Amino acid sequence: MYIGALDQGTTSTRFMIFDHGGSVVGIAQEEHEQIFPQPGWVEHDPEEIRARSFSVVESGLAAAGLTTADLTAIGITNQRETTVMWDRVTGEPVHNAIVWQDVRTADLVDELGGTEGQDRFRNKTGLPLATYFAGPKIRWMLDHVDGLAARAESGDVLFGTMDSFVLWHLTGGPDGGVHVTDVTNASRTLLMDLATLDWDDDLLDSIGVPRAVLPEIRSSSEVYAEGIGPASGVPIAGILGDQQAALFGQACYDPGDAKNTYGTGCFMLLNTGEELVPSASGLLTTVAYRLGEAPAVYALEGSIAIAGALVQWLRDNLGMIASAAEVETLARTVEDNGGVYFVPAFSGLFAPYWRSDARGVIAGLTRYATSGHLARAVLEATAWQTREVLDAMRTDSGVDLTSLKVDGGMVENDLLMQIQADVIGVPVIRPQVSETTALGAAYAAGLATGFWEGFDDLRANWNEDRRWDPVIDPSRRESEYAAWKKAVTRTFDWA
Repeated sequence: MYIGALDQGTTSTRFMIFDHGGSVVGIAQEEHEQIFPQPGWVEHDPEEIRARSFSVVESGLAAAGLTTADLTAIGITNQRETTVMWDRVTGEPVHNAIVWQDVRTADLVDELGGTEGQDRFRNKTGLPLATYFAGPKIRWMLDHVDGLAARAESGDVLFGTMDSFVLWHLTGGPDGGVHVTDVTNASRTLLMDLATLDWDDDLLDSIGVPRAVLPEIRSSSEVYAEGIGPASGVPIAGILGDQQAALFGQACYDPGDAKNTYGTGCFMLLNTGEELVPSASGLLTTVAYRLGEAPAVYALEGSIAIAGALVQWLRDNLGMIASAAEVETLARTVEDNGGVYFVPAFSGLFAPYWRSDARGVIAGLTRYATSGHLARAVLEATAWQTREVLDAMRTDSGVDLTSLKVDGGMVENDLLMQIQADVIGVPVIRPQVSETTALGAAYAAGLATGFWEGFDDLRANWNEDRRWDPVIDPSRRESEYAAWKKAVTRTFDWA
């Protein structure tokens, strides 16, 4: 028997099948369109994502030579704050999904902050008021889609992050689909109280979201319902937001364990156990996971909006490379960055700044600079942003990391991993299964159905593939970090 994981990401949806040892036995993946109606706006077509979700389950099973009878359960993991609303009766979306990178709610966020600013709701939610999160996106739809507010009040439309939308359709849709989310995704809405793990009336009233549209909040590991269609009869038994899923897949189950995921954005999470640790350094306090009726486990998170997306920009917008993999080859044509720094504040700056007014900047250009220097600066941008988050985590938690577990698509870039180790000054470790996001969702579903017995089973599956030790001179590291910080200040107050 096997466990399936439906991974609904920012740029694609895939289905992965794992055996008991955590090895991949089947995979299918399909991209979906990125829609940019105007500068700073990012949307997805929910119906396209629904279709892709059904399709990859079917093709993933076929590729592995398996049927639904071979699956013990399916877990779901998802791009988190991306917001969709749909008709309860027909299942049709009322608007394109508003993606987590979208900044159209900037004015609304300022209005909601009032005299208290971005920390108005931080005590309850662990989050700053920012365009990143789902609550203001819901409010924007209610304000801008004709008749939607009245339909929402009467319960005729439903809200969900992508986990809820996909799960609803995968368990029956208009014909009995379950409308639930898990604590990790709910903790990214600005609508849930981290202490009670429930929607909070004061938050709902303040942001202007009717309770009738919201899914039920459940744990990250339990049987929610059986699937239909390509998942017919298979228990859907795990939900984790993508970054929490990666933490879970990396076997970071003890306080002080940390991982960094390099995808469209870049996300570092530090397990803080059952303790809610408030951040004074620009990090997010979030739910890491909750298994069944057990207490919730929390995490500190540093969220970076643009990481792999910057490589895509270099490929798609500038045409400097033909494929993402070529950025490493181009960057290796130079020995250093030539004094060039690229701060990719395309959607403002996330952790630790939370500046929606920031926009991207390339600093330090001279006639000496080449395409190789720019490619190197693109890779270093991810590494320097990670360093800033790591510094904030040290300040908030008092924990000095001795190594960093890494995962996601960009960890196949060996040069980036060496730069990362040099920048943070501790070893960077890549596991044998680097697609830990899908693996974490599989683990959550497998624990709920007895496929795996407990954490010891999951820890036994984790194996090191490669590590990179820092080799840079510490004085050079700090001088280049100071130049990076100077470049960051040049992005402020642009929009």
